[in-house]
Amino acid sequence: MAGEGARHALARRGFAAVGFDPRLDVRGTDHTLTKKGASAFFDTGLATLLQSSGVDTVLVCGATTSGCVRATAVDAVQSGFGVLVPRECVGDRAAGPHEANLFDIHAKYGDVIGLDDALAYLKGLL
Repeated sequence: MAGEGARHALARRGFAAVGFDPRLDVRGTDHTLTKKGASAFFDTGLATLLQSSGVDTVLVCGATTSGCVRATAVDAVQSGFGVLVPRECVGDRAAGPHEANLFDIHAKYGDVIGLDDALAYLKGLL
């Protein structure tokens, strides 16, 4: 497909579209990983890192609810983690797939919650 190469080119390391949001305070001591597929868990060692750190729940945020967010939520629950998806922290190209996948994630894989609830959850960990 003609557009296939262009779409995959945007997903390569070094492109601004795949970098960290500049509002995040990413430090040299933070664990970072390079995704190799739609799921953050696919071939990255993320499950092992989280398990060895005592993590039992993940908050999943991202730009494509019908792709990366859903795949990460599915792999997270299959890896034994609880899944929280803050509604305001995910999005998609179109409202239909976005809402359908939030519905499906909430029904099968985790809890779709509001941002205030996600922030309260994180504050409760401190």
